[in-house]
Amino acid sequence: MESGEKVGRWWHPLEDGRVQCDLCPRYCKLPEGQRGFCFVRKNEGGRVVLTTYGRSSGFCVDPIEKKPLNHFFPGSSVLSFGTAGCNLGCKFCQNWDISKPREIDTLADRASPEKIARVAQEVGCRSVAFTYNDPVIFAEYAIDIAAACREAGIKAVAVSAGYITDDARTEFFGAMDAANIDLKGFTEEFYKSVCLGQLDPVLETLRYLKHESRTWLELTTLLIPGENDSDREIETQCAWIAEHLGQDVPLHFSAFHPDYKMMDRPRTPAATLSRARGIALRSGLRFVYTGNVHDSAGGSTYCPGCEAMVIERDWYELGAYRLADGCCERCGYRLPGEFDATPGDWGRKRVPISMSEFSGA
Repeated sequence: MESGEKVGRWWHPLEDGRVQCDLCPRYCKLPEGQRGFCFVRKNEGGRVVLTTYGRSSGFCVDPIEKKPLNHFFPGSSVLSFGTAGCNLGCKFCQNWDISKPREIDTLADRASPEKIARVAQEVGCRSVAFTYNDPVIFAEYAIDIAAACREAGIKAVAVSAGYITDDARTEFFGAMDAANIDLKGFTEEFYKSVCLGQLDPVLETLRYLKHESRTWLELTTLLIPGENDSDREIETQCAWIAEHLGQDVPLHFSAFHPDYKMMDRPRTPAATLSRARGIALRSGLRFVYTGNVHDSAGGSTYCPGCEAMVIERDWYELGAYRLADGCCERCGYRLPGEFDATPGDWGRKRVPISMSEFSGA
């Protein structure tokens, strides 16, 4: 087995000599030497092997609000990184250079789980985020990092599409302190034709996270003009969230920009995000945000008890902060989420770092 490879945890042999990957709902059936749809898991010697273990496309210190997570230690910094590959085929992918490569030689930065946790401590990060590409496909690496982070007092965050099987879901998300799940649309047709996947497994992941895990959950939907931004679809999505997940799960509506295989579509107007936010609030959702646009009103947090602004945001930077131990200073309402006694002051900075700058393996 080559350096950077590790035997996977979720697979089984088939009678015809192939092996079946049981990590995601694609259930790829692989003959010897073949890679799955994600490109990073392959049949090597009759076993499914993760080929990107310990390798990354790059590390960066971000504001936690960029993930986006607005109710998980606001203002704190997070050490973010990804690997390569993806188990969905979204035509609008905005990290396609990372998620769609047909080779992994671009994964130049290497780090053990222990080193990532140590570096996060050294640079003052409250958490580590698995992002840029979907961490489900490098689940073994992410789980090991999360364990090392927990020993160091660092939180683990998954930014994921939630496209994972029942077999793997409990162990993967059981290692995560928070997750932002990208709910890409709310029709099977959108998932099938635009994302090359299915909606139902994602909804199962959301139900699990909300009702059977301790993982803090927030949702993001990228609104694409003419694809998933109709009033009817947004209303249906928000009604489902309110019924099955509750009114307190934060929902972020994010702006699309032309990329990858959707260069012919226009950018999402700010008015579309405001319209979607209004629909969600009328549906009973209490914490609804706009993203990728300059909209302080849509990015700020309001108290459901007295309607006062309790966390002011401008892009990813905090302004006025009127919470005391997670409660509204005005009326005492306790907001859902994880809050330090005082907010972080990282601001909107984005600082790339290289693991080679730090000593140790």
